Amino acid sequence: MAIDVMAIGAHPDDVEIGMGGTIAALTKAGKSVVLVDLSDGEPTPHGTHELRMTEAAAAAKALGVTQRITLDITNREIFDTVENRKKLAAVIREYKPKTLFIPYWEDGHPDHIEASSLAIAARFYAKFVKTDLPFEPHYPYKFFHYITTHIAVRFMPSFIFDISESMETKLKALTAYQSQFAHKANTANVFEKVSERNRFWGEQIKKTYGEPFVCKENINIHDADALLTL
Repeated sequence: MAIDVMAIGAHPDDVEIGMGGTIAALTKAGKSVVLVDLSDGEPTPHGTHELRMTEAAAAAKALGVTQRITLDITNREIFDTVENRKKLAAVIREYKPKTLFIPYWEDGHPDHIEASSLAIAARFYAKFVKTDLPFEPHYPYKFFHYITTHIAVRFMPSFIFDISESMETKLKALTAYQSQFAHKANTANVFEKVSERNRFWGEQIKKTYGEPFVCKENINIHDADALLTL
């Protein structure tokens, strides 16, 4: 199997917050997308494993994603270990994505920091030839960091994706996570804050809404039309 995109998050809802609009745009364009949650996100004050899985499936459906995988790494105990690298590398080898999207490397949440490091290492492990890993070796061509942080981190995006036409879909996906948002006193502000942030990034590219991404590697542009529309 070979897919276009694999988006990796530490917990259910991380990917939706960081790049839900981009995912919706990708699936609408006919691109194959697989979401991978390193943990089920539990325990939380109002969640259960079963409820979080139901919410994650509903959010994926709203974004047009048909395949979502939850690894058995324990929430709050996500670490960049050899064992976890192999777990994620096996999924990368099975689905063979062209591109990976992973969390930003600076964050107030330790799981997000480790998830970023783990994803980069798993990308490398996935290409091993002499290994006990299943499936054929695969090395995703590029990886991009999406932004869903617990601190007001300063960063310079490598690019901003226009999600003006998919912002509504992103918010619909986020509303699936009632266990995470419905019981908070400032629940009404959660979605407004997400909208405000995406509106800010949209303004930077003269669009209504945008999602920022960072790439540590150089970005190759080889299409003349693409160059003229940057």
